Amino acid sequence: MLDRRLHLHLATWLGQWPAGPGLHVVGSGRRTRPAWDGRPRPAIAVHAGASGVLSVAPDRVASVRELARHPDGLLKALPAAVGYPGWAVHDDVFRWSVAPAALPDVGEWVPPTTAGLPSWLRLFDRSVLIVCDHRGRYLAGVGIKRHDRHGHELAVGTVPAARGRGLARRLVAQAARRVLDDGAVPTYLHDRRNGASARVAEAAGFPDRGWRSYGVYPS
Repeated sequence: MLDRRLHLHLATWLGQWPAGPGLHVVGSGRRTRPAWDGRPRPAIAVHAGASGVLSVAPDRVASVRELARHPDGLLKALPAAVGYPGWAVHDDVFRWSVAPAALPDVGEWVPPTTAGLPSWLRLFDRSVLIVCDHRGRYLAGVGIKRHDRHGHELAVGTVPAARGRGLARRLVAQAARRVLDDGAVPTYLHDRRNGASARVAEAAGFPDRGWRSYGVYPS
């Protein structure tokens, strides 16, 4: 049984869920509006095994459905098909959790305007979770992408000098617990070639269920 929060998140974020076997191209007005960082996401897909939904703007549905008849070239042609040639395509493992690992808290929630944070954490409009060293220098952090009230995606980063200490997994688990407390389901996406991110996700309680997400993102 799919968690109700995840079901509602996917139906809201994509415009339809669930789907039968195969890839279903659907139209959603969300693909024409700014996402969590103020920039659009003109194409977003989630595949759960043999079933998938690809969400695009309503006026792009017909052309993308035609494109999807040739799946081998879909990702390469997708940016131009949704009106954003030159934008990047992300092809990720899609993970989610309702039982984060019972790792001890390590971070502190601070405003994204706090001095010394990396630029990627400054994109968030609410508190971010960070770890600093004894001199107050940033080591690692997590931001929450609030796609809708049902699903919140976690993004984590660690400075090179602080890697290998287990900070990222503890931050992800801590942030996931807050998301669940807020009534949403935490999700975690990473490039399938990123072994370090995969290990963080597994250790934080986000198993690989064989789900996939891809989409067109700002370059």
